[in-house]
Amino acid sequence: MVAGENGSVEDPWRRARALMAGLPDGGLNISHEAADRHVAAGRGDVTALRWLGKDGSRRDISFAELAEQSGRFAGFLTSAGVEPGSVVAVLLGRVPELHVAALGALKAGAVVCPLFAAFGPEPIRERLLRGRARVLVTTPQAYRAKVAALRAELPDLDTVLLVGDGAADLEGALDFRAAIGACAPMPPVSTRPEDPALLHFTSGTTGRPKGALHVHEAAVMHAFTGRGVLGLRKGDVYWCTADPGWVTGTSYGIVAPLALGVTSVVDEGEFDPSRWCAILQDEAVTVWYTAPTAIRLLMRAGAEFARSWRYPALRHLASVGEPLTAEAVEWGRAAFGHPFHDTWWQTETGAIMVANAAGADPVPGSMGRPVEGIEAAVVRRDGDRIMPVRDGDLGELALRAGWPSMFRAYLDDDERYRACFVDGWYLSGDLARRDEQGHFWFVGRADDVIKSSGHLIGPFEVERVLMRHPAVAEAGVIGKPDAVAFEIVKAFVVLRPDCNADEAMRRDILAFARRQLGAAVAPKELAFADALPHTRSGKVLRRLLKANETGAPPGDLSTLEGRGQP
Repeated sequence: MVAGENGSVEDPWRRARALMAGLPDGGLNISHEAADRHVAAGRGDVTALRWLGKDGSRRDISFAELAEQSGRFAGFLTSAGVEPGSVVAVLLGRVPELHVAALGALKAGAVVCPLFAAFGPEPIRERLLRGRARVLVTTPQAYRAKVAALRAELPDLDTVLLVGDGAADLEGALDFRAAIGACAPMPPVSTRPEDPALLHFTSGTTGRPKGALHVHEAAVMHAFTGRGVLGLRKGDVYWCTADPGWVTGTSYGIVAPLALGVTSVVDEGEFDPSRWCAILQDEAVTVWYTAPTAIRLLMRAGAEFARSWRYPALRHLASVGEPLTAEAVEWGRAAFGHPFHDTWWQTETGAIMVANAAGADPVPGSMGRPVEGIEAAVVRRDGDRIMPVRDGDLGELALRAGWPSMFRAYLDDDERYRACFVDGWYLSGDLARRDEQGHFWFVGRADDVIKSSGHLIGPFEVERVLMRHPAVAEAGVIGKPDAVAFEIVKAFVVLRPDCNADEAMRRDILAFARRQLGAAVAPKELAFADALPHTRSGKVLRRLLKANETGAPPGDLSTLEGRGQP
């Protein structure tokens, strides 16, 4: 709260909350904001999703159809005894059923837990178990390969619904379409703004993945930044390329555009430069939100290649996930007629916090300035106090706590949650500098979390799986700089005395990790070592491994005293 001109207390998010329609009784439900409100306003026939199948098929889904189908899924959950607050996990690619399942679960008052479709069995088991998921929506292929053998280890998982061909043939699971088709649509449950809505797992340097819990009021910030940062408005055709298993795919692939009544392109296909340029042209995309990894791959194809298509409707290009270089920003102008605008946020923040906003020229290489209503600073911690550093000095990026999409808890870990906040500030764990004009510049992580292709990967989670290989005595995992992915996962392994450090062993360990973790998380490189560096307490010093790999000095970041996981 801030003081107004007459001395009264003014809510800085009052205007943002005005973007929400709200429920008749004063409640707030994300599903209502994303679908039902548009039907009530007479815009039910407007296209909500324009789905492009990887086989060349296409389908338009209106807001009315999305409201009706999500209402049927909500009806199924209620009839199955799934109570408000229960977790519904969604392990799907970019298909319309993803939106139906997510909005239907929210409509029933359940908590949606998106899962990355490229995960292997181990990350899926960990997240389903820790989230105590009651329901899982996935495909027959993913269920057979990654989940079926784990059912005995998941005591809370009562119901599995399968999307796609062969769904009716698997024992212990239901056909998604048949199940919801038998149920009448139900209206949104009257959830309150502070009721839990979204559970996103994110990686840390030690221990298990962290379950960041968000509430229905997060939609306020999604819509506010969708309009103010991405420049979305009615009539737009918007394309967010983020995978639906990550927070960007939820916040800006589902909630923000739908809440603002915008038509979203949903492409089932994998990255392909020709396909992507054709989508931008043929679907008349006006606003495009993508990732630096994809931009770098497009840059390899060349600006002339991109210019062989035409983009008369394209108005704004934005990026998220990793730092965007000045070269990439300007390449957008050469290839598409507009520069890319970098944005910064995290799973914990729930929405964009710092950005080069639409309507203004970006500062190439910069994260941008704080979003309206957000107070950001570069700080050092002094005990229980936060001390801002001078412009130009290195510090930790911190945000004044209290914005609508701020996560409300780490699942079953109050101590870790409290450690994120000091003196009224949220400490991000990202190192940054601020210039005299107020622009923020990303420097790196204060911890060992790996940023690869826009995804955060916890080294401990990878190390734990490597240690299960019978030949591995010890493992240390780091992020190695990469021209396309920003970082790749590299493992250093100490073998047991009776094992040979040869190429066959290297391939066997890498294959083992891919089977357990999935290709997106498993190490891309592996080196054998006689020993790994340790702290006095016995923990692997990943910082020294990384310094040895890159040739850079390890530095001493201890004075930053960020969240400092032990």
